[in-house]
Amino acid sequence: MDRKGKWVLSSGALLVIFLGRMTTALEVPLDLPQPPTITHQSPKDFIIDPRENILIYCEAKGKPHPSFSWTRNGTHFDVEKDSKVLMKPSSGTLVIDISGEKAEAYEGIYQCTARNEHGTAVSNNIFIRQSRSPLWSKERKEAIMVQVGVSLVLQCRPPAGLPPPIIFWMDNNFQRLPQNTRVSQALNGDLYFSNVLLDDTRNDYICYARFPHTQTIQQKQPITVKVLDNSPSGERRPSFMAPLGRSSTQMALRGGVLELECIAEGLPTPEVSWYKESGDLPSSRMSFHNFQKTLKIADVMEADAGDYRCTAKNSLGSAHHTIKVNVKAAPFWISAPRNLILAPKETGILTCRVSGDPKPQIAWSVNGVPIKDSPKDTSRKVEDDTVILSDVQTGSSAVYQCNASNEFGYLLANAFVNVLAEAPRVLTPPNNVYQVITNNPAFLDCASFGSPIPTITWFKDSQTSILNRDPYVIHNNGTLEINVAQSLNSGKYTCIASNNLGTRENHVYLEVKEPTRILAQPEYMVVQRNRKAVFECKVKHDPTLIPTMNWLKDNGELPDDERFLVDTDSLTINEVTEEDEGTYTCVMNTTLDQDSASAMLTVVEEPDPPTDLELTDQRERSVQLTWIPGDEHNSPTQKFLVQYEDLLHQAGVWHNLTEEEGTKTTAHLDLSPYAYYSFRVLAVNHVGYSQPSQPSRQYRTNPAAPDVNPTDVHGVGTEHNNLVISWKELTGLQSNGPGLQYKVNWRQKDVEEDWLSETVANTSKYVVSGTPTFVPYEVKVQAVNDYGNGPAPEAVVGYSGEDVPMSAPESVQVLVQNGTLAEVHWEPVLTSMVRGRLQGYKVSYWRERSLHQAEAQQEEQQVLLLSGNRTDGRLPGLKPYSLYTLNIRVVNGKGEGPPSPNHNFETPEGVPGPPSFLRIKNTDMDSLTLEWGPPQDNNGRLTGYTLKYQPVNSSNELGPVEEMMFPANETTVILADLKYSTRYKFYFNAKTIKGSGPTITEEAVTIMDEAFIQQPIVDVFKGYTEPHLPISPITQSLRPPFHKVRPIGPAFTNVNSSVVGEEGAVISWEYFGPDKNVYVEYIVENSKEDWTKECVNGSSGSQTHLIKGLKPGTSYRVRLAVKDHSEATIHSTEELVITLPAMKSDQVDLATQGWFIGLMCAIALLILVLLIICFIKRNKGGKYPVKEKEDAHQDPEIQPMKDDDGTFGEYSDTEDHKPLKGSRTPSNGTVKRDDSDDSLVDYGEGGDGQFNEDGSFIGQYSGKKEKDTHEGNESSEAPSPVNAMNSFV
Repeated sequence: MDRKGKWVLSSGALLVIFLGRMTTALEVPLDLPQPPTITHQSPKDFIIDPRENILIYCEAKGKPHPSFSWTRNGTHFDVEKDSKVLMKPSSGTLVIDISGEKAEAYEGIYQCTARNEHGTAVSNNIFIRQSRSPLWSKERKEAIMVQVGVSLVLQCRPPAGLPPPIIFWMDNNFQRLPQNTRVSQALNGDLYFSNVLLDDTRNDYICYARFPHTQTIQQKQPITVKVLDNSPSGERRPSFMAPLGRSSTQMALRGGVLELECIAEGLPTPEVSWYKESGDLPSSRMSFHNFQKTLKIADVMEADAGDYRCTAKNSLGSAHHTIKVNVKAAPFWISAPRNLILAPKETGILTCRVSGDPKPQIAWSVNGVPIKDSPKDTSRKVEDDTVILSDVQTGSSAVYQCNASNEFGYLLANAFVNVLAEAPRVLTPPNNVYQVITNNPAFLDCASFGSPIPTITWFKDSQTSILNRDPYVIHNNGTLEINVAQSLNSGKYTCIASNNLGTRENHVYLEVKEPTRILAQPEYMVVQRNRKAVFECKVKHDPTLIPTMNWLKDNGELPDDERFLVDTDSLTINEVTEEDEGTYTCVMNTTLDQDSASAMLTVVEEPDPPTDLELTDQRERSVQLTWIPGDEHNSPTQKFLVQYEDLLHQAGVWHNLTEEEGTKTTAHLDLSPYAYYSFRVLAVNHVGYSQPSQPSRQYRTNPAAPDVNPTDVHGVGTEHNNLVISWKELTGLQSNGPGLQYKVNWRQKDVEEDWLSETVANTSKYVVSGTPTFVPYEVKVQAVNDYGNGPAPEAVVGYSGEDVPMSAPESVQVLVQNGTLAEVHWEPVLTSMVRGRLQGYKVSYWRERSLHQAEAQQEEQQVLLLSGNRTDGRLPGLKPYSLYTLNIRVVNGKGEGPPSPNHNFETPEGVPGPPSFLRIKNTDMDSLTLEWGPPQDNNGRLTGYTLKYQPVNSSNELGPVEEMMFPANETTVILADLKYSTRYKFYFNAKTIKGSGPTITEEAVTIMDEAFIQQPIVDVFKGYTEPHLPISPITQSLRPPFHKVRPIGPAFTNVNSSVVGEEGAVISWEYFGPDKNVYVEYIVENSKEDWTKECVNGSSGSQTHLIKGLKPGTSYRVRLAVKDHSEATIHSTEELVITLPAMKSDQVDLATQGWFIGLMCAIALLILVLLIICFIKRNKGGKYPVKEKEDAHQDPEIQPMKDDDGTFGEYSDTEDHKPLKGSRTPSNGTVKRDDSDDSLVDYGEGGDGQFNEDGSFIGQYSGKKEKDTHEGNESSEAPSPVNAMNSFV
C-alpha cells in the first residue's frame, strides 16, 4: 500500500513564499509622493496580427500620477497628430486603428516615458512587426525517379514567414504521411528517406506550412516519386545525410532550447544514438525526438557546451558525426537595481549586476537621460555597475535606469530614489488570523513603511519581548518566523514599528492546528468479481478545521456509477468488475493541509477455459493432448484438470483423467482399449474452476482382452449350507472389448480336490449350495471377453455359512472380590461346537435379594459382553450384602448358544448409604432437636450413627467441632448447652462394620436473646455508637481459634458513622466483596435530587471515608454501594441518617452560663437516682440476672449482628460449598421468636430499652421492631426513663 502525506503549506512552498516576501521591491504607499514606476508594458519583440488593431501597453504609477509620452525609432512620436492613434486616459497604452491602413506603416521601435515632478521612468524598446504568411512561389516539379534501396530527400523550402511556419507532410486526402526510422522529417522541414522501397511510389507528397499567428496554411505543389527496381541498390554502411561531414558547429543561447539533428542513410536502415564526449547528457532536461534522430535540450546552461557525437549503425557498420556546441548568453540579471527610500541626510546604493557572453556593457541614465549628459550632482558617484548616493537632500528624488547589452540582447531596469521623511505605518491589516499546522513554520507579517526605515519589535500576549533566538526569527522586512510551530505558540502577537519620527503597532493572532492524519488506511484488496470491496479511511483532524473527504481512482475522479458508495470513512464498491481495478486514494483535505493514502484493488475471477485442444502422438494405448490457456484474471493458474467422456459406454458423463501443473500446456494420457474418447480441460486458480473447454475431436481405441480382474472378491455364507461369492464388476471402460463375462472358481481349503468353476455375465455374485457348515473355501474370479481372458486371478479365502452354537460354557466359578466387584471364570466351548466365527461370551447376572430380606425381590438383569475367546471376566456395579445369580452363553455370527446352569453367589457387607434425612426442630436459645432416618441402602448391619457439629460466627469463621455417637436404633436427639444467636453446621452419617457412609449436612441458628440486643444510637454530636454485646450465658472452656471461610452473604458489615465538625462525617465499614468499585453515596434527607457519589477504597477489610463539604444543621441519608462497570448497583447497605450540628451563633451560648450548668447537674443527679431505683426494682422482679451472667461468662467469640438488617452474616463451607439454610429471617429483617421465649419485654419492663455492659438502659430496643409493627405501641406502657434523658441530650 502506498502512503503519502501532503501539506498544502509544505516547507518548500513556505520557503518560496518567504523568499517572495524577502525579495519583493520596497513598496511606497500611493498616498505618499513618489517617482513613476512602470507596472505593465508590451514585450520587447511584439508581432502583431495585421487584421486587428495594434495595442501597445504602457502602465505606470506614481504620486502625483505620471504623464506619458512615446518615441518611435528614436524620435518623438506625436500621438495627437495621428488620428488613428489613441492614448488611453490616465495611461500610456496606445491603441492604433489600422482599419483602412496597412499595418506596415506602424512597424518600428517604440519606447514609453512616464514622468512626474519626482522623476521619469522609461519602458523597454518595443519592436513592433507585422506577422507574415507569404505564398509559395510557383514551380513545376518533375517526377523523381529513384532506384530501390537508395536514399532520397524531398525538399520543402517554405516561404519565410513571421514567425516561422510549422511544417508537416500530408497526402491528397489530408492524411499525414507515416514516418519511422527509415522515413522522417528534418528540422528544416525536408523529408528524408534512408532508403526507398517500392511502396514509396506515389504522386502526392505534399509539404504544408502553417503560420500560427494568422492561422493560415500554405501548400506546396505535390511531388511525384517513382521507385524503380531495374537496378536496385545493395546493402551498405551508414553515412550521414545531415549534417554533412564528420563534424559541425552549433551555437545555443543560455536559457534557450538546443536541438541537435543527425539523419543517416544506409541499408539496412541505421539506428541513431547520442552521447556527450566531455560528460553526461543532462537527463532531466533532455529528450529524443524523430526516432532518436533529434536530441533536444531545454533550458540551456553553460555546462551544456561541448562535443556531442551521434552514431548511426546497422549490420554492416557504423558512422559518426561530432557537433561542437558553443553556449552564448544574452544579458541576464544577477542583481537588478531596486527602489530606494531614503530619509534626508541618508546614504544609499543602487546596484546593477548582470552577466552574459560576451560580457554586457552597462550604461546608467537618470530620468531617461544618460548620466554623463545630465546635470552634475556632487552627492552622486557612479562606479561601473554601482551608483552611490550620499547625504541626500529633500527634493532630490529621481528615477535611475540601468541598461546592460551585448550582441544577443539587452536588459533595462528602472529604480527610483525617493527622499522622504515619514513616520512609521504598518501596512499589514490589523487582527489578521494566521493558521498553521503543528511542526510547520509560521510566518507572521508586519509589513511597514517609514523613512527612515522603521525598526520592528515583536511581543507575544502583550508581555514578553521576542528576540531573534529559537524558536523565533525576525526578518529584515519585519516578518516573524517560528521555525517549528507548536500549540503553545498560539496566541496574540503584537508588532511595533518605530523610527525617529514615531511608533505604530499592529496585532495579529496565531492558531496552531493539529495535523490531519489518516489512522486507518485503505489496504490492498484482492476481490472476486461480482463481490464487494470496502476500503476504510479513518481520519483524525483538528476539530476546528472542516475536513473534506475525496476518493480518487488512478488519480482521477471516481466513475459515475451507483455501485460506488462513499461514506464518511469508507468507500464501498458493490459487484466489482474488471474495470474497477486500479489504485484508490482517499484524500482528506482541510483548509490548511491534507493527508492521503492509497491502496490497490485487484479483481480476480475464475480463469477462462483453455482453447485449441489438439491430439498428437496418437498410439494404441496413449495420446498427447495440448491446449492454450485462457486469461488467468489476476489469479495464477494452479493446475489443469483433464477429463474424458466415453461415448461408447457412458455418453454424456465426464470423468477426471489426470491433472497437470498450472505452468504446463501438455498432458500424456494413458487410454483403455475399446473406448470412444473425447477430452476437455478445466483450469483451476485460487478462485475456482473455469468453465470446461470445448471437447476435443473423438479418439477411438481398438478392443483387447481385459487388463484387470474384478476386485473386492469375498466368500461368505448366508445359510449354514451355502457359500456366496461376490465381487465388484468391471466398468465398461475396463471391459476392453465386447462379450464381458466372469469365470468363478472355488474349492474347499486344505482338501485335495479340483477347482469347480462357473461362467456368468451381468452379475456380481454367485451362490454355491450344499456346503458343509462353516468350512474354509478358496475362491477367485477372472474377467473374460470376446478377445481373451484377463490375467490369472489370485485366490481369496472365504467361509461357508454359520449355525447357532450347540453347547454352553462349563465349570463356571465366581470369586467375590468385595461388596461391589466379583470375578467369574469358565471353561471355553470347543470350536466344533461353536459352529461359526466366535464373537465372544455373554454373561447375564441379576440381584435376587438383599441378605436382610428373606423373600426374593429380583431386580433387572444386567448383561456383560466379553469379546474374543475369553475364559474370565469381572462383574462391576454389585451391591454389598446381596444374593446374585448368573449364567453364561457363547456367541457367534449366527446367534447365541444355550446358557450354562444358573450359579448363585453372595456379596459381603459394605459401608452404608447416607441417612435418608436430617431434620432440625424445636430451635431454642441454647438447644435444638435433630431427627434423622436410616439409610435406604444399609449395605450391611448398621452399627450406629456419628454426629459432628460446629458453630459459625458472623465473620464466617468456623468454630471447634463437637462429635457424638448414637446407636443404630435411635432416630432423634436433643442438643443442649448451645450458644444463643449462633449458627451451627451439622455433619451426620451412618456406620457398619465396614466403616462410615457418606455424610449429609444441615445448618440452623439458635434463637437470639432479645433482651440483650442493642440498636445503634444516632447521636447528633457523636454519630453512630457501636452496640455493646452481651456476654454469653453458656460456660465454655478455651477453644482453638476459628478458621476463615469465604463469605457468600452481604458484602458490608459493621457500617457506622460519626460527625466531624460542622461540615464533615466519617463513614466506617468492613468489606468482603470481590468487586472493587465501592462508592459512598449521600443525599439531603427528603430531597429529590440525585445521590452524590464518591469512589472509595474497594479493598477487603476495615475501611473509613471522610465526607467533606456538608451543610451544617442538615440531615443526610448515607449508604454504601458496590457497582459494576456499567454503573449498575450490585450490593448496597441500609441507609444511615446523619445530622450535622448547626453553625455556632454569635449570640450568647446558653450552655456556658453558670446557672444553666448548675440546673443541668441537678437534673442529671435526679435522673441518676431514679435509674438506680429502677435498676434495683428490676433485679428483684426480673427472671434474667444479666449482670451475673455477663460476669460469669466472658466469651470473646460473640460477634455483633449486622447493623443493616439484624441478621447473621452468611458463610460458605469450603468443603461442600453449601449455603447456610438456617440463615433466612423474616422479610422485615427481624428474627422471630418462639412463644416460649422469655424476656423483659414480656414482663412489660423496658420493652423499648437496651442494656449497657453494666446492665443499665441506654436506648431503644431494636429487636421489638416486628412486634411493634404489627401490634403498635400500647399507651398503657410506662415511658422509659432513658427516653426522658435522651430528650435533654
